[in-house]
Amino acid sequence: MTTTTDASGHIPVLLEQVLKSLRPNLGDVFVDCTAGRGGHAAAIAKQLGPNGTVVLIDLDRANLDYASERVEVESGIKPIAMHGSFSSVGRELEARSLRADLVLADLGFASNQMDDPLRGMSFTHDAPLDMRLNCSVGQTAAQFLERLSERDLANILFELGEEPFSRRIAAKIVESRARTPITSTTQLADLVREAYGSRARTSRMHPATRTFMALRIAVNDELGALRAFLEQLALAAIRAHEGKPTWMNLGARAAVIGFHSLEDRMVKRLFVELSQRNIFRLEGKQPMVASEAELAENPRARSAKLRTAMVGRPD
Repeated sequence: MTTTTDASGHIPVLLEQVLKSLRPNLGDVFVDCTAGRGGHAAAIAKQLGPNGTVVLIDLDRANLDYASERVEVESGIKPIAMHGSFSSVGRELEARSLRADLVLADLGFASNQMDDPLRGMSFTHDAPLDMRLNCSVGQTAAQFLERLSERDLANILFELGEEPFSRRIAAKIVESRARTPITSTTQLADLVREAYGSRARTSRMHPATRTFMALRIAVNDELGALRAFLEQLALAAIRAHEGKPTWMNLGARAAVIGFHSLEDRMVKRLFVELSQRNIFRLEGKQPMVASEAELAENPRARSAKLRTAMVGRPD
């Protein structure tokens, strides 16, 4: 029997690979940009010793509090917790005069978020159509669907979800919302299935999978946040490489775990560009992926790709 959760409600993906590629040392400053349930952070914190520093960032206040307590209990280090998006990591660290030695960004979601019916991220439960990571700000997915034009909706489903029937689904949603607001996960999933028609019976995955993913990415502006994070990472690496003050140390190691092709392409593009400029030294030419043993324990790791780079020294 396989499982996707442990006592924390989540199994951190590619944990062994993260430890191997980041290579934590005593006294390092570690920044977990997407703390989740603290699995990666707790494992790394144990290797930093009493003089290590752990910074945790997360949009989900409940998960951030849980991760902070977990890290302190398991390592003895009281972390610095920042409630917000990793898109502001550079500004937050510079405001605290911190310089990172290790930076990790896991772009996936904690299992407790995906499995919580109240989040509305999954079509396996009938729940309010929310999808927000930070439920205190921004528009819900229901509000998002209410205001989008048919064309914009089709573009989002195609570009963010790579949904082949994006236009058909968008038309079905717009037609339906004219009669009744779309406010629940079941409503949306049923509409997508109707748009698929007979193809729903032969689809490898649930017909609504790509639609839900695309809406979640759009509602949380995940690619925008990733773009801002990567820009800060690049600027910090360049400044460190040039010997200028910034929020990363020379020799710092940065690791990003992506689950979606759009995410991974953005990370790969930046890492390759900086390596060609001798600013980054890449940890292997190909990303690290889950072993068969990990996949047996946690199938959600199947699409995970880990890319790691070190800020190199100037020639």
